[in-house]
Amino acid sequence: MINSLSARIFAIFWLTLALVLVLVMMVPKLDSRQLTTLLESEYRQGVMLEQHIEAELAQDPANDLLWWRRLIRAIDKWAPPGQRLIIVTSEGRIIGAQRNEIQVVRNFMGQSDNADHPKKKKYGRSEMLGPFSIRDGEDHYQLYLVRPSSSPQSDFINLLFDKPLLLLIFTMLISTPLLVWLSWSLAKPARKLKNAADDVAKGNLRPHPELETGPQEFLAAGTSFNQMISALERMVEAQQRLISDISHELRTPLTRLQLASALLRRRSGESKELERIETETQRLDGMINDLLVLSRNQYKNELLRETVKANELWNDILDNAKFEAEQSNKTLTVTAPPGPWTIYCNPYSLASAFENIVRNALRYSHSRIEVAFTEQNQGITIIVDDDGPGVSPEDREHIFRPFYRTDEARDRESGGTGLGLAIVETAISQHRGHVKADDSPLGGLRVEIWLPRGSVVNKLNNN
Repeated sequence: MINSLSARIFAIFWLTLALVLVLVMMVPKLDSRQLTTLLESEYRQGVMLEQHIEAELAQDPANDLLWWRRLIRAIDKWAPPGQRLIIVTSEGRIIGAQRNEIQVVRNFMGQSDNADHPKKKKYGRSEMLGPFSIRDGEDHYQLYLVRPSSSPQSDFINLLFDKPLLLLIFTMLISTPLLVWLSWSLAKPARKLKNAADDVAKGNLRPHPELETGPQEFLAAGTSFNQMISALERMVEAQQRLISDISHELRTPLTRLQLASALLRRRSGESKELERIETETQRLDGMINDLLVLSRNQYKNELLRETVKANELWNDILDNAKFEAEQSNKTLTVTAPPGPWTIYCNPYSLASAFENIVRNALRYSHSRIEVAFTEQNQGITIIVDDDGPGVSPEDREHIFRPFYRTDEARDRESGGTGLGLAIVETAISQHRGHVKADDSPLGGLRVEIWLPRGSVVNKLNNN
């Protein structure tokens, strides 16, 4: 087995070229209508007929007026059963041939005119042999034998040999499966590498042992690819440890700061400065929590999944959001509620992502929020609209990045950490879905989520 890709391509190229040359040289010889040499038995039969007819003509005196009748009598007498004999005179007259055979006889005479080396050739369902030389006094004739073809070539094969273009097309059709297989076998390692790269792009940092097989070039590339994945995995693990350690170290002074502010309030009472300290402390605590959640989700791409129904997953969140909206003198309307559609997912991750989107809409809206669910064969679409300040087109491309905050009042007034939508985007991507932001008909921001159905996710995970 050739392990080098270059050697395989080189070998396939020359093998293909050799096959083409062999076909060019051999195909014409495969045509059974080609002129071929007589077998020994056929040659002996021809010589015997030649001798019998010469003897017959010697016993039948010539008649200048009816000279051709004695030739017909001779060939009729000595013609083998089921076969016919034809005599051609030195002047080119053809005796014993049927009217539709005249042209065939002349064609064969033009190709086989040497009585010392008689030939044979097929014409449709008949076969012609000759010539054999006959002496009749001073006259010389050529004798031809016409017999049924032993295995006549089909009309389709004749058509292919008569029209080279059709033969070329037929050869291409026959060779296509082989060429497809060769192309597939050469491209298979590249497809494996491409699928592995797509897997890494989705966050699945796992080695792919199947890449370290096949041609040497792809084997080396697969080995390097797996080494790169291992290095990336070590870097991500180091990043996780660093974030976890930093968060842990920050929580200790943060807890002390919260305790100190509580003691200070008890001793000195309320003040604007103290209220600001507590607000920033809570914000810092929330940022640490969000950062840990985002970091864990980004690293742990393979979540524990189960099959759940959409209405059971999100109805409680919608009920709670409606209650909170009423407390804030806002209206949350579910224009199209979720149905009992099955989703193969991590329930906690998807519920958290949806709740994050709804709470953002509650936080930034002036008075109205609308939520709609639609289901199609391939997946589920969730649309959340609000009538808040919205987000500019320039910022929409970036709001799902960690720590990105717009210059609009949407983030300034809310005091958001810039991690909520990044957590949403990570959770949706882990479920092979996508999320995007756009202008809302209500005047604010529209967030649209698409998630594949359970069966679709299973297929995607298996690929």
